[in-house]
Parts: sequence; C-alpha cells; structure tokens
Amino acid sequence: MLVELRLENYAVIDNAAVEFASGLNLLTGETGAGKSILIDALALLLGEKATSEVIRTGAERAVVSAVFETEGGAGDAIEKVLEHNGLDESEDGSLIVRREIAAGGKGRVFVNNQAATVAVLRQLAPHLATIHAQNESLLSFDALARLGLLDGFAGAQIEPVTAAFETWKGIRERIDDLEQGEQDRLRLVDLWTFQKREIEEAKLQPGEDEHLETEKRVLANAEKIYNAAMQAFDLLYEGDGSTSSSMRAAQKQIEELARYEPKFQEALGALETARISVEDVGATVRDYAGGIHASPEHLAEVEDRLALLDRLKHKYGPALEDVIAFGADVARKLSEIENKDEILRELRAELAKAGTDYLRAARALSRNRQDAARKLEKLVEAEINDLAMKSSFRIEMTTGEEEGNWAATGIDQVVYMIATNPGEPMRQLEHIASGGELSRVMLALKVSVEAGSHPTPAKKRPGSGTQRTMVFDEIDTGIGGRAAESVGKKLKALARANQVLCVTHLPQIATFADQHYVIEKKERNGRTRTTIRAVLGEERTEEVARMLSGAKLTDTSRKHAEQMIKANA
Repeated sequence: MLVELRLENYAVIDNAAVEFASGLNLLTGETGAGKSILIDALALLLGEKATSEVIRTGAERAVVSAVFETEGGAGDAIEKVLEHNGLDESEDGSLIVRREIAAGGKGRVFVNNQAATVAVLRQLAPHLATIHAQNESLLSFDALARLGLLDGFAGAQIEPVTAAFETWKGIRERIDDLEQGEQDRLRLVDLWTFQKREIEEAKLQPGEDEHLETEKRVLANAEKIYNAAMQAFDLLYEGDGSTSSSMRAAQKQIEELARYEPKFQEALGALETARISVEDVGATVRDYAGGIHASPEHLAEVEDRLALLDRLKHKYGPALEDVIAFGADVARKLSEIENKDEILRELRAELAKAGTDYLRAARALSRNRQDAARKLEKLVEAEINDLAMKSSFRIEMTTGEEEGNWAATGIDQVVYMIATNPGEPMRQLEHIASGGELSRVMLALKVSVEAGSHPTPAKKRPGSGTQRTMVFDEIDTGIGGRAAESVGKKLKALARANQVLCVTHLPQIATFADQHYVIEKKERNGRTRTTIRAVLGEERTEEVARMLSGAKLTDTSRKHAEQMIKANA
C-alpha cells in the first residue's frame, strides 16, 4: 500500500508531500491543475522511462520518492527481489523508493536508501502498484498477466502444474545431454574425466580449507602464541603473585571475616567459584601451549595444500563445498555416459510418465479455467454495461496439448476480446484506442475478479490492513449521471480489498471517497505552483459543490454536495 508520495521540483510542483490511506483515495481539481502529475510521478517509481522535461524550470534535478507498506504475499515477493539484488530490508518492513532525474535525462535510483537501478524498480513494480492511465496500453497485460487474472478469479492452483512441468523439463534436459552429437560427447568425456580425476585425487574434505587456514595462522605464529599462552598461565596460576595465589590469600582473610560476620559466607562462595574458573583457564592455556610445535616443514605442507584448494576453488568453486558438488556431478555424468543406452531407456520411461502427469494436471487446470472464463465473461460484460458502454466481452481460450505448447502455467492461452459498440467486430482488449474506455474496462475486470475471488467481502475500515495499490486516471471520460455513480460504486467496492487511487472530474464519483485530495494551481511571484492537500468536512463539501456548479458556488450546489456525500459515505 502506498503510504506517502513526495515530489520535489517535479513539473510545476516545487515541493509537495501527500499521505495516502487504505480504501478509496480520490484526487480532484480544476482542469489544467495537473491532477495527473501525481500519477506520472508514481509511474517513474515503478520504472517508467524518465526525461529531463519533468524537471521544474530553474531546478537542477527533480526528486520523486514514496513509502510503501508491504505485508503478506507481496511482502515476501519484495523480500526476494531485494535479496536477489543485494539490497537490505528496512527495519520496520516498509519499502522506501526514490528516483532523482537530472538534466540530460541522467539520474539515480535508491531503494531503502541504497543505490539501485531502474531495472530493480521494474522488478518491484508488480508487487507495489498497478496504473491504468489514459492513452497507454494495459500495464504488463501480456499473456502471463491475462492468465493470472483468470486464475485469480477461478481460485486456480497452478503449483501442481508448475511442479509437474519442471519435473518433465528436467528429465527432457538430461535426455538431451545424453543425446548430444558423438564428437561433442567424446570431447566432454575427456574434459569430465580430467575434472573428475583432478578433484578425486585431491581427496577433499568439507570445511578443510577453514581448518587449514587456522592451522596455518598458528604455525606461522607458533612462538608468539606459545609465549602468550605461557605468560597467561604464569599470571593466572603458576607465577609469583599469580591471580590464583592472590585469590587464595584473599579467601583466607574473608574466612576470618566470616567467623565474626556470617554475611561474608556468600562472598566466600563466590570467590571460591571465581578462583576455580581462573585455575581452569590457566590449565587450559598451559595444555594448549604444550601442544604447539613450531615446524617449518609442516607449515610448508599446509601452505601447499591451501594453494591446491585455492586453485580448485578458482576453477570449480567458489567454495570448497561447490568443488565437491561439482566433482559429484561430473562423476554422475560420466556414469550416465558409460551406461548411456540403459539410462536413456530409464529416462524415456520417466519422461513418458512425467508427461502424462503434467497433462493430467494441465487438463484439470484447463477445465477450471474454461468454467471460470464463461462466468467471468458474464460478470465483466454486465459491469462494463453499467459504465455507459454498450459492449460485448468474451474470453477466448485456446488449448494445445502438443509438447511445443507446454509451459509452467499450463497448456492454455487466453485473450480478452471486446466490441465497445454494437455492430463492431471483437478486438483484443489491449488494442482499444480510447484510454477512458480502456480504464473503465479494466475497472470492470478488476471488480469482477474481486467479486469472484471474494464472493462476500468483508468491508474494511479505512486505515485497516495493508492493501494492494491500484491507480485509475480519468476513467470517467465521456460519462455522467447514473453511469458516473456506477463507476463510483465500483471503485468503492474495489477499494474494500485494495487501495485505490483515482483522478476524477465528476462530483458523482468524488462523493464516494474515503480520502479526498484537491490539486490546485496558483501563481506566485510570476511562477506557477501546484499544491496537493487533503480536504475534510466543509472544505470537501465546497470542492464537490465547485465540481457541480463551477467556480461560482451557490447555496443549492452546497446543499446538493452535502446530500451526495452523506448518501455515498
């Protein structure tokens, strides 16, 4: 969930910070005030291409930053992305992203205050927010995303299919390795034989290098270590005025005290325990010193052995355990080559079984998707036609059981088709020309999927729980009246399980907000500045009244606005 968005020297904004909450966040303002600036800025934090044109005139750079709350599945996915890119998590589990755009298009990216790249932002983006804006195609609405949307509605479990595919694929790759060309096979046999012999002759032991490094340090500093140990022994136990002797003398004096004052009995016991500990340490360092033997010959042997291990780690590592694993893998490959025909027969039998298992799981998933597609079609078409669009909606699903069509997601391909007006041919959803239509269809899709995956969603209080962030920019283009009210209701329904940000110019939609923000453009000292602020109570009523009647407010428009806000609260 997006918690905070900050902009500095971005477009006509010199400095602004907006705190968002869960539920439905609506942004309004007069035409030309720059309502879409926030959406464009957020898109930059999701990895969109940046240009120096966004830098405010007279400034050297623009800075956009955001704080996201991350929990649940999205939090786990974000954690994996951070770990993969060598980035640390924040202490409180939030995610802080910042992007700086400098003149010339150059800039820097930071994630949790650590240097990162735009590529990392793009990896994080699917787990942070989804933007459906005017005049752009559906964000990441590729084949995988289309399937994912249908599976989300169906509640489909693709893990069994993925696991079965990976098993089949692994066996297929082993067979391909064994069936390589004879010349390549012989070349590899020679290489593998050399590698196997080199590793086996070394007789490696796990952790051997760490043990030898310690032994090397001791041997190289044997005299220093022996002297230090013996001096410690003298000070603790053996020498004149040793700690042990002093403590024994102190004990005698305290024993005398205890004869007259019983409270010193406890101190006497503590001193006895401390003296025994000191003598134990002294005995330990003495025994250790006795085992130290300076031997230049053995030191040379250790160094030679370490040099051998380092060479093997450089070739097959990086760690000694990796070298041992590499040797075992090469030995397995050579064994397979030597018993090629027999192993191939076994692998082909395994491949056939794995293929059967995969198809069984994929067919079950496909049937689930087919049933879900028919239900989703009807839901989406009904939702779309509530949004002032007389449209037909279909989900075309093609299934291919040939091996060339097998994938970790199954054997299906899904395309969403729509005719936005009666008599028009069906076209792919992502090819719709109108940005407003595209956003409204996406809203209908998302509402339908949420309705299917949560048939009776519990209404969430604003501010409770971490939600996904979905952004809609001007989805109300070309509608009004009841259709606008329907859009508002659908946004409100979607906001029960998601954080929704929406730019709107319609009062019918604005009245459904859980949080309402006004974007205003003002001129000061000959410069245009855009500000963003949350409005509550009377201020919010005034803004809705302005949207109803324009710049000149009337008592009628104020009363109408107040009634609408109460009705849709």
